[in-house]
Amino acid sequence: MDAQRERLIETLRAYSGRFTELSHLFADWLGLHSTDATALLEIAAAEERGVPLSPARLSERILLSPGATTALLNRLEGAGHIIRSREGTDRRVITLRSSAYVQERAEEFFHPLGERLDAVMAEHPQELLAGFEALLADLSTSMDSYIAERARKN
Repeated sequence: MDAQRERLIETLRAYSGRFTELSHLFADWLGLHSTDATALLEIAAAEERGVPLSPARLSERILLSPGATTALLNRLEGAGHIIRSREGTDRRVITLRSSAYVQERAEEFFHPLGERLDAVMAEHPQELLAGFEALLADLSTSMDSYIAERARKN
């Protein structure tokens, strides 16, 4: 079990590195700093899940201070990449959305990869994918718990 666990953890680590590399390629492709592109990806992913981010939540997701996040959002909004709005019943809450331009560019960049990933997953049984999804969720929960514990100690 130890050797298999190590191989799995190493594969996940490598996948994470490739995801980071992909976000850097996306940033270069858009002509943005990698932190700006990472923020755009987080905003777009949250929109796709139906739970748009607030600036505070984005700050937590990309590990920037509130002040640095505000500067980042000002840059992205000034360039026409994002839209800040007040959509909920509490008008104090700001919602972040990607612009149509960014959505089109992200689709152009990521759609071919999505097709490739879909093809790979189609080769595996549904039960295997469900088991892997559950494993990843459990690993994420465990990591979140550890991060919270470490943060409390600091």
